[in-house]
Amino acid sequence: MARKKNEGASDSAAPTEKKQRWYHNLRDAYRLTRQVNPSVTWLLIGVFVLVMGVSLAIGFVWGHPVYMAFFGLLLALMLMMVVLATQTRKASYSQIDGRPGAAGAVLGQIRRGWNIEEQPVAVNPRHQDLVYRMVGRPGIVLVSEGPSHRVTRMLEDERRKVSRVAPNVPVHLVQYGNESGQVPIGKLTKTVQGFKKTLTTAEVAQVARRLQALGSTKMPIPKGVDPMKARPDRKGMRGR
Repeated sequence: MARKKNEGASDSAAPTEKKQRWYHNLRDAYRLTRQVNPSVTWLLIGVFVLVMGVSLAIGFVWGHPVYMAFFGLLLALMLMMVVLATQTRKASYSQIDGRPGAAGAVLGQIRRGWNIEEQPVAVNPRHQDLVYRMVGRPGIVLVSEGPSHRVTRMLEDERRKVSRVAPNVPVHLVQYGNESGQVPIGKLTKTVQGFKKTLTTAEVAQVARRLQALGSTKMPIPKGVDPMKARPDRKGMRGR
């Protein structure tokens, strides 16, 4: 009985993990961004000073400086959040750029309206070149990761495979990379989402089921390439 009592006391004394507050997420986002871009501090200060200066000027001209000061403060804080979110996203992308699995990590954040394969559908094990497949209203999108002279053939091979399963569905080829004609990591999401929408939601689900028969190459993605681990707050990255 004494032993059980002691065990119960030790369990109750065990520290509980505290939930991270929103301001802790902001602090972590700022620290992460400052490591990559030290000028972010002056950028945020500049945004605050500019917005407050314009707001006060309008307030004195309008005859309501206190009201405009309060409004300017709220607007300045909101714009600072947006700027910090944008800079944090760039910082997190720069940390994973060029590493195996970087394209998949970025594409994995696109959720609404897209069916994305978690694992690459084609892999060059020697050079770690990858091809990812995703289905959305624009059709089928194949995204490669690697030098253009090596991934071009991989993309064409995958295009032929998916065309046999879904012959009437548009297939878009995107090369992620920093070479001429490739899409840098910061513009990858915008490029994929910028294709013209041609399918309905029901057709997207139908095509996704057809492509599941092709399977994918099971290749573990190296740890540490997920930008969600590099940036502390998902909502903050969206500017909310």
